[in-house]
Amino acid sequence: MCGITGYIGSKQAAPILLSGLSKLEYRGYDSAGIAVYNQDTEKIEIVKAKGRLKTLIEKTDEGNAVPGTCGIGHTRWATHGEPSENNAHPHCTQDKSVVLVHNGIIENYQELKEKLVKANYTFYSQTDTEVAVKLVDYYYKKTADPIEAISRSMLRIRGSYAFGIMFHDIPGKIFAARKDSPLIIGKNENGCLIASDVPAILDSTRNVYYIGNLEIAELTEDEVRFYNIDREEITKEMVTIKWDAEAAEKGGYEHFMLKEIHEQPKAVQDTIGAYVKEGKIDFSEVGLTDEKIKSLERIYIVACGSAYHVGMVAKYVLEELGQVPVEVDLASEFRYRNPILVPNSMVIVVSQSGETADSLAALRLAKEKGVSVLSIVNVVGSSIARESDYVIYTYAGPEISVATTKAYSTQLIASYLLAIQTAKIKGIIDEERYSALLKELNTLPEKIQKVLDDKERIQWFASKYANARDIFFLGRGIDYAISMEGSLKMKEISYIHSEAYAAGELKHGTISLIEKDTLVVGVLTQKALFEKTISNMVEVKSRGAYLMGLTNYGNYGVEDTADFSVYVPKTEQYFTTSLAIVPLQLMGYYVSVAKGLDVDKPRNLAKSVTVE
Repeated sequence: MCGITGYIGSKQAAPILLSGLSKLEYRGYDSAGIAVYNQDTEKIEIVKAKGRLKTLIEKTDEGNAVPGTCGIGHTRWATHGEPSENNAHPHCTQDKSVVLVHNGIIENYQELKEKLVKANYTFYSQTDTEVAVKLVDYYYKKTADPIEAISRSMLRIRGSYAFGIMFHDIPGKIFAARKDSPLIIGKNENGCLIASDVPAILDSTRNVYYIGNLEIAELTEDEVRFYNIDREEITKEMVTIKWDAEAAEKGGYEHFMLKEIHEQPKAVQDTIGAYVKEGKIDFSEVGLTDEKIKSLERIYIVACGSAYHVGMVAKYVLEELGQVPVEVDLASEFRYRNPILVPNSMVIVVSQSGETADSLAALRLAKEKGVSVLSIVNVVGSSIARESDYVIYTYAGPEISVATTKAYSTQLIASYLLAIQTAKIKGIIDEERYSALLKELNTLPEKIQKVLDDKERIQWFASKYANARDIFFLGRGIDYAISMEGSLKMKEISYIHSEAYAAGELKHGTISLIEKDTLVVGVLTQKALFEKTISNMVEVKSRGAYLMGLTNYGNYGVEDTADFSVYVPKTEQYFTTSLAIVPLQLMGYYVSVAKGLDVDKPRNLAKSVTVE
């Protein structure tokens, strides 16, 4: 969940490390630090700071005060031990002979710590990472071989990790290793880099290697060598990242989140265009054949957070349109409930980063049970993508804000495409209906833009309710799934307590929470459920609630009940989430701005959740 950078080359390392860390701030962190080998003093200098990265930047004069061309950097999101300079990375041995940064969690750190204490090691921090660096040192002293020391340490560690490691007596090299946590290796004419994610290195290079699970990398100024856990050298193909650096910049917008909300029409269009060719859905690059789809008797969708809400929408659409039974699980629950997976089924894993720890574990569980896995991910070469049988890539481009918007919207498109293709292959819809659905799908970018063009009304309303204590979202069917995502957007960036409820459940306890002027947002985009949800809104209004109604153009009767109404263009009922979610994204954004909060980096949250 934290960020790692590393550089070895001909340029001064510290400014490059700090620049890379600044591009990883979206991942969430509470402290930061760098370690650089100073060729003049022949020492590794470590500088740390609690709080925002700007403190570390000021402390090091933007890196200029830390000489040296080989170093590693880190932003920490606290797991073991409070946020503090002492617990911040990089961590090191007492004599700074080994220095290490770490992303992930070492589950057996207490057991390893006890072993190291018996070997006369002492500890200065509360972190599991300090155990890792001293374990590497323990084996390095035994073997005098850095690859063997790292390999033997990896065999002893249980948990997830990405490591960047420096050895004092090997000043011309950086070592990296990973298991279940993201790490990439970049290379350009000036040297080599390591990073947790692509944006950290886009200013330097678009040529990267993906280091695999239980693999080790050895970086010098001129080359990268890779080894497996058995210390055997292996070869890797270099991959060219198609994003450019500008895609990971704000581009004149006040916040990344607002920029990414406005990028949704293009992201949706690009994702449709990748799979709809000459009026037909083409999954040939995915490898998903008509025979495979036709054989499916059940689908299991596993995901976390907003991706889980995509799964809820996909369930309604796949079951109604594709006539396939669908179960949706939170990935963390799926992996611990010993799920019974029937033959002729498929697990769909939805993840923006492709590195979400619980989703990756759920994927592996499904494969252990002999079920094929389709992933919907945004990051090419990510762990989930590499380990899946089939991959539908979304074309959102880099998403920097912690609160997902455009990645969520492109995941919806992937779900719609799968449902339409399933319905066609199973003979549930004919060619005419198939063409009509695809034609309507292609209108979504323009209709999303129309919603964005009306954002000032949402901004005005959001400022009115910026001091709300509680907000409730109500809906039925797909509208309930929309409400779940709208509620999450509100709570994660505005810190207002927010809940989504299936409107039919109001009478079973929830209505007791309604007080005078409590804001309740009713989502009413499903024609067959419109009147039922209106009835639920009347129930809460009679108990003092202030009502916002979100519906399609033409449903102006909502104004008889709602105090404030927002309209989105009409579309196929299956696709309505793509339009209705945009006002709720904007509402969460503008409430957060009105409260003066850090929209892109909300407290306690991280973009890529790579720990349980």
